[in-house]
Parts: sequence; C-alpha cells; structure tokens
Amino acid sequence: MTARITGSTGAPYARIMSVGSYRPERVVTNDEVCLRIDSTDEWIRERSGIVERRYAAADESVVDLAVNAAGKALAASGVAPDQVGFVLVATVTHPYPTPSAAAEVAFRLGAINAGATDISSACAGFCYGLAMAQDMIRCGSAEYVVLVGVEKLTDWIDLTDRSTAFIFADGAGAVVVGPSQEPAIGPVVWGSDGSQLDAICMTQSLTDYRDHGGTRFPTLSMKGQQVFRWAVSEMSKVSNQALERAGVSADDLDAFIPHQANMRITDALIRALKLPAHVPVARDIETTGNTSAASIPIAMDRMLATGEVPHGGTALLIGFGAGLAYAAQVATLP
Repeated sequence: MTARITGSTGAPYARIMSVGSYRPERVVTNDEVCLRIDSTDEWIRERSGIVERRYAAADESVVDLAVNAAGKALAASGVAPDQVGFVLVATVTHPYPTPSAAAEVAFRLGAINAGATDISSACAGFCYGLAMAQDMIRCGSAEYVVLVGVEKLTDWIDLTDRSTAFIFADGAGAVVVGPSQEPAIGPVVWGSDGSQLDAICMTQSLTDYRDHGGTRFPTLSMKGQQVFRWAVSEMSKVSNQALERAGVSADDLDAFIPHQANMRITDALIRALKLPAHVPVARDIETTGNTSAASIPIAMDRMLATGEVPHGGTALLIGFGAGLAYAAQVATLP
C-alpha cells in the first residue's frame, strides 16, 4: 500500500511587517569618482541622476551590512529571532560560493533554527525573495521570513572603468514577512532572458580578476545601452502585468518603488505607466547609487521614514538586472 503524505498549510496570506536599511558611512561624490575616470559631475548627473553614493569600509563584509539592516527590521517587527523560520539573502557580491551569507546572517541575528539560503538574481533578487517568502508563509514552511537585499559592489567593480564606476555602490535593506488575514502581497510577475547573459556579468577571464585584501574578485561588466533599451521597452509591460494581476490600477498606488538602476529608466517607466503625478516615486539613486538587490528595500525605508509615503500604503515594486532577470509585484507597505 502506498503511503499517503500529509500536506501542510500556513497563513491565508502574507505581508511585509517591517523594513530596515543600512547605508555605509562613507559618502563618495561624483567629483571623487571622476578622479579615476574621464567624466564630469554634470555628465554623471545627466546620464544617471546620481549625485553621490555610499561605499562600505574595507573591513565591512556583505554579512555585516546585511545584519545591520536585518537587525533593524527584526526589532521593528516585534518578532523574536527564534520565531524566524527562514532567512533569505538576495546578493551577488558575497565572495564565497559556500557557505551562504544567509546562514551566517541567521546565526548572527539569533535565528539559530532558521533555514537559510542566498538568491543570485542580482537587481531582481529582492522581488524574487518577496515572492518566495510569501509562498513559504502561505504553504506553512515558515511563519516569519527575514528577507535581505545586500550588496558590496565596490569589491567587484573596476573603479577606473568609465561604464560602471559611477553607477554602483554598497548598502543593505531588509524586511520581515509574516502572516496576514488579508491579501497584502500581490502575485509576482517574473522571468528572465538568458539570451542576454553578457549584458551584465561577472567576467570569466582570469586576467580580469583583482585582489582585494587577499581575496580575488572577478570584475563586474555591463553593456549600459543594451540594458537601458531592454529595461525601458520590457519593464513597463511587466509593471502593468503586476498591476493587473493584483487588481490595482496606477491611480490606486501610494508609491512606485522601482529598482534604482538609473533615473532615466525610472522616468521612462513613469511615462509608459502613465503614472499619475500624485504618486510618489522612489529616486533614492540620487544619494545612494545603484545597490542592486538592496535598492528597493533601502528606498522603501527612506520613503516611509521621511513620510513621503504612508504606512499601510499600496506600492508597485519592480526589480530588473543581470540574467536578464526581472520580477514585480504590488505590496502593502508596513
């Protein structure tokens, strides 16, 4: 006789309970970046919208950044560390294939019994993780999930490369996702286009590896125009699909929080979505730079902290980048 497996069920829905972020102390202006590349403050502002960005200290690791952000989110949630069932860390800059950054983050948070793993979806990683966290909670795999987006991109970029040096920066943002009796995270719209793997990648050439304090890092390369054209033409479609699947219109939004890739991409998405003027838009890239998987939660935390968006408001989130991977969903803000 074939054994019958007992299924598991969790909460009817899931929600973002809290958010926290960590911005490294060191502020790097465009003028400082231009000491190493042939560019100007005016050109960088015009092409990206960036005025300054944050660099982590040499002795700050990806895990250090993540724990700082996650600790704030966990404290704000009221959830005890031993209640956390899973820790997800979205990052592509943890320097070791194994063990995961998430396992160390879980330990340092005191979530010693939690499952833990990393998500390697670059700038889409936070939205991927939010969808996964929701599924875990609704199927009963975990009651509470700590989701972190974190990058220390300055270890992986060539600071003399004119195409990437002014864009990327360091930081971490985190949320705690828990059970809800009402829908608070919409269905995810996600995918990837592996035919464009070379658009953003870590080099495979050994000659391009660089030493950072005894650790050898490959160099991040990006074909900026290719990524720009793809994001502008395709991500508005994905955003509209996420709105449709959530049963929400652009007029219903209290915030639009896209991945902070480039201010011109954000402006193009606003036009394509016909976003009403009253909807606040995250423009955190101006002072934080592009922090890949960390950019959405960092921007979310700032918008809530400054009162730019209301707690409990409805936001459209979309992440897109290397892979070329993308994900979008509508979510109720904590």
